[in-house]
Amino acid sequence: MNNKGDSFSEFLKTEPFFLRIKPEDNIYSNTSIRNSFFEELESLIKLRLKNIEISWSKNENWLDFVSEIKLKYPKINLGSASIVSKQSIEDSLKIGLNFSMMKFWDKDLFNYAKSKNYLLIPGIRNLKDLEEAINLNCNIIKIYPIKSKDSSINILNFKKINFIAAGGLSINDIKTYKSLGYKAIVIGDKGIKNKNFDPKIYEWLKNNKNN
Repeated sequence: MNNKGDSFSEFLKTEPFFLRIKPEDNIYSNTSIRNSFFEELESLIKLRLKNIEISWSKNENWLDFVSEIKLKYPKINLGSASIVSKQSIEDSLKIGLNFSMMKFWDKDLFNYAKSKNYLLIPGIRNLKDLEEAINLNCNIIKIYPIKSKDSSINILNFKKINFIAAGGLSINDIKTYKSLGYKAIVIGDKGIKNKNFDPKIYEWLKNNKNN
């Protein structure tokens, strides 16, 4: 677990954001939409996009879809998001993903992933859950939703934890949250503009490609 956490932390040093992709069901059945998606993803990866997470889905085609991404781009830090069940962890393990992010804190689910030696990052917004996660040796924590976190949480009091901010953030928020002590942010719905990836993400990657 520690080794996985260490290598994950290295990715945070080179690129301070995760692009969360939430596939709509038509991406599985419509070849044109699927091809268009892969073309766009290819252009972002050519600009050295490193951290991607795909929202887990019960759709029977989800495994094949994410496996294809993993196969095409073995060097990216690929994970799954919105993890809520043991099944979603099992699916992620089957593909060989690097990590998963929970929507909210679930102690039993965290311990289940730990028993499988799998990196599961919890979503936390109150101090009680944060302390419980830290007591279970969790050192990578997502604060979600960031805009409604408990004011009692001061991440600067937890020097050994890598914090990630998530919930309603865009590429424009990187600088702000880095200055507050977060190692990275998750860009979800705001990473999509008119059904395409936000052009500002391309811009950011171009301007930071030598990192």
